[in-house]
Amino acid sequence: MTDAAAPEGSAPAAPRLTAAGRRTRDRIVATAAELMFAKGVAGTSIPDVQQAARVSASQIYHYFGDKNELVRAVIRHQVERTIQGQQPLLDRLDSIEALRAWCAATVEVQRQRDCAGGCEVGSLASELVETCETIRADLAAAFDRWEAPIREGLHRMRQRGALVAHADPDQLATALLAAVQGGLLLTQVRRSPTPLQAATDAAIGYIETFTA
Repeated sequence: MTDAAAPEGSAPAAPRLTAAGRRTRDRIVATAAELMFAKGVAGTSIPDVQQAARVSASQIYHYFGDKNELVRAVIRHQVERTIQGQQPLLDRLDSIEALRAWCAATVEVQRQRDCAGGCEVGSLASELVETCETIRADLAAAFDRWEAPIREGLHRMRQRGALVAHADPDQLATALLAAVQGGLLLTQVRRSPTPLQAATDAAIGYIETFTA
């Protein structure tokens, strides 16, 4: 079922999905996300997704006009999945101890994976950022979504006086997320959690210089 036709000159209405349709769409996106994380976007074809998700090609093209549209859905899926997995820690990033606990949990995830695979969102970004301006904007929004709880926690720290007044929570949040991303890449390349641990320790140490 879909909405009625949009008035002339307006954007087309998004399809309204039944519960079964939503489940099918979500299964396609989750399957595509797993394949693209393992094989890369270029190494994942629509027939690959079709076979792994056990759907027809017509079902995929019913929900996604082309592969780019599917990739955009995968970007949104991966950042939300990443945030949901870290949610209890991200919700209370308003102390140095909480920042350390979040980073320690990120390091532990890499240990459990034997440091393989890297970051779900970062891997997509490294492959796709120069391919399409729309996708670049989606990736920027994904990182903004991930950075938001870090910024919010640091703003709370400054508001209650745990950070000095001249501290810039937005800049500090970007620095910490950049340390996480760079650390994840080196951890993947070196198959060791040490780079991620070192990068996040250094970033938090910098933030600590602004504590009151």
